[in-house]
Amino acid sequence: METPDNATEASDEAPVPTGIAAQDWATASAEPQYRAAVVDLLGALAYGELAAFERLAEDAKLAPTLGDKAALARMASAEFHHFEQLTDRLTAIEETPTAAMEPFAKPLDDFHRQTAPSDWLEGLVKAYVGDSIASDFYREIAARLDTDTRSLVLSVLDDTGHGNFAVEKVRAAIEADPRVGGRLALWARRLMGEALSQAQRVVAERDALSTMLVGGVADGFDLAEVGRMFSRITEAHTKRMAALGLAA
Repeated sequence: METPDNATEASDEAPVPTGIAAQDWATASAEPQYRAAVVDLLGALAYGELAAFERLAEDAKLAPTLGDKAALARMASAEFHHFEQLTDRLTAIEETPTAAMEPFAKPLDDFHRQTAPSDWLEGLVKAYVGDSIASDFYREIAARLDTDTRSLVLSVLDDTGHGNFAVEKVRAAIEADPRVGGRLALWARRLMGEALSQAQRVVAERDALSTMLVGGVADGFDLAEVGRMFSRITEAHTKRMAALGLAA
């Protein structure tokens, strides 16, 4: 999972962490609700990485060239390494990885089933748009996490190279046949709506996660800020669409 280089720009003056964001895991996890929220977060991330691995492996089968197939296989390997990092952390904090992932398996499987790409280009756009939206969401949450968990979350969101790969291939396809652009723009808009709706449903169904987002255990994250967060995610999506050469 990743946030490509051309997506969003970090603020030059990041706020100084306070409260939980300034604590380590040993201190912060003494709060049961915070611990539950982090277990949910790591479980959701882990299943997302596992699903990304499976999807990239499937996309590799549709790759038009051997070089493309090899590139996607390398990216799939990177996603699986991220999955292992997350499950190792869950085990280290005495949680069962499969139990932590279970609540998120069906929602994510449903999303992927409802947004199954019809060809290679749609698969690239889906990974670029869907993974980037998820990464933006997790990066927003990471700013409110304890130092140990934040470090892990940010490390598994490292760029695997898929974003720039997708941009290169999609722009080349549009240049070769401009009619492709309209179809892919509609596809990307559908993905954006489905991804945001799915994220909102998952959070709403998990009490600890929703409490974290509205400020029950995380610092300074009120309902108004949640709205601004989704506005920032939408703005970043618009920039990515431009990078792809598509209208948002």
